[in-house]
Amino acid sequence: MTAPAIRIDAHQHFWRYTAAEYGWIDDPMAPLRRDYLPADLRHEMARAGFDACVAVQARSTIEETRWLLALAHAHPFIAGVVGWIDLQSADARAQLAALADEAKLVGIRHIVQSEPDDRFMLRPAFGAGIALLEEFGLAYDILIYSRHLTVAAELVDRFPAQRFVLDHLAKPQIRSRAIEAWEKDLRELALRPNVWAKLSGLVTEADWNTWTPAALRPYLDVAFDCFGAERLMIGSDWPVCTVAGDYARTMSVVSEYVADRPAHERDAVLGGNAQRFWNLAVTA
Repeated sequence: MTAPAIRIDAHQHFWRYTAAEYGWIDDPMAPLRRDYLPADLRHEMARAGFDACVAVQARSTIEETRWLLALAHAHPFIAGVVGWIDLQSADARAQLAALADEAKLVGIRHIVQSEPDDRFMLRPAFGAGIALLEEFGLAYDILIYSRHLTVAAELVDRFPAQRFVLDHLAKPQIRSRAIEAWEKDLRELALRPNVWAKLSGLVTEADWNTWTPAALRPYLDVAFDCFGAERLMIGSDWPVCTVAGDYARTMSVVSEYVADRPAHERDAVLGGNAQRFWNLAVTA
């Protein structure tokens, strides 16, 4: 009898809310001003048929990284953590070494989209930090806006052996139906075989109140055409996604998109690729 395919949410967050630490949660996002913890997500995942998740940093502190790892130890369904260390620091190696025994630390992310310098990723100090990640077996999450895609390609070209994954397809401007410039630059980035992408965060780039799966389909079409089913993974961006739709509705966008694809492609996008990319220890 064939084992059931693993379903993995490749991108979500946990937090204990404080106004000081989560100032980016502005008034339109006011419903997010509360705690979001593993018990909340486990209920939503079970309802939507997902087995495991990867928790991603939301604050630029090592304390949060350690907290997420503690949650992962306590809750086995958290299969991996994408944390934060100061990649620009002179002691970046020591910061990574201090976390080297954490098997569930699978990647590092920096909130590049918030940096005022559009070419931030090409700074020598940042590059020195990226150069350490392969040594420690860690992937890097690229969190950017569409305008940064060409810079991301330059970064990746400097590190052809490093594993990269693009968060939220670089946040295309779905609300305004802009697609041409984003598509051109995404296709260029996707030519690099060491770059994968998360099908996450799209509902919040659409109109929160009126979006439909059909509005997102052109962007998914581009992603599948340029990355292929073997380098894409589903992600919820929970709880941020809840400003536009609940967990099940958010995840159904990609689940339904791949429903008519061959089983091996469907299983890859809905969990197999995440398991392979981060070497996650997950069983259904």
